[in-house]
Amino acid sequence: MISFREKVPKKVPGLSTASLPDIIFMLLFFFMISTTIRENPMIVRVRPPSATEVQKMEKKSLVSYIYVGKPGNEARFGTVTRIQLNDAFQPVENIGEFISKEREDMVESDRNRLIVSIKADKDVEMGIITDIKQELRKAEALIINYSAAQGTREAVFDNF
Repeated sequence: MISFREKVPKKVPGLSTASLPDIIFMLLFFFMISTTIRENPMIVRVRPPSATEVQKMEKKSLVSYIYVGKPGNEARFGTVTRIQLNDAFQPVENIGEFISKEREDMVESDRNRLIVSIKADKDVEMGIITDIKQELRKAEALIINYSAAQGTREAVFDNF
């Protein structure tokens, strides 16, 4: 005889989530590799001077930057030359405090090897640079680097 069975509705199989962690980690690694992180946004305009003897820094973890130039937003901040420490304008007197904070964030064995890189606009007056150097001397930050762009010998002497 023929037997008839009742039709049982078929269930949709559950979605497997076994490969979900793999997909998430692939996306995470992709974004970690393709993203660049800039620690401090530039709020001053810096056009570095040209130099013929330029060397790249070997260990950038030892470098702290001081930016000097005219503000990028002149309507808001004016046209007077400013000093940028981290992400804010600061007076020259705060450089000692800035250096002590930078040293605290470093490994203890590297604290004496702190390099201060001054990124100054080529039109900045030397009086401000001298004031910065005096404050760095008081803070015992004696390794100073001046950032410059690679240029030809003729381009360097054309600026005089």
